[in-house]
Amino acid sequence: MMEEFRLREGEDHIKLGQLLKACNMVYSGAEAKTVINEGLVKVNDEVCELRGKKIRKNDVVIFDEKEVRVVQ
Repeated sequence: MMEEFRLREGEDHIKLGQLLKACNMVYSGAEAKTVINEGLVKVNDEVCELRGKKIRKNDVVIFDEKEVRVVQ
């Protein structure tokens, strides 16, 4: 089942590392950096190795069998 993450009012994006932490997919920024650098995170079905990638409305992030769609 896909979960949803709602952007804060007035924001148009969240960085990938921050999203992983906000959705409890990782416990720390260091862990986010590690899993992203190891190519374990997908954004819109493509491996993403950029921790600072801007995740916007309708993007889907997948890590460790958990899927999150960003909504506004």
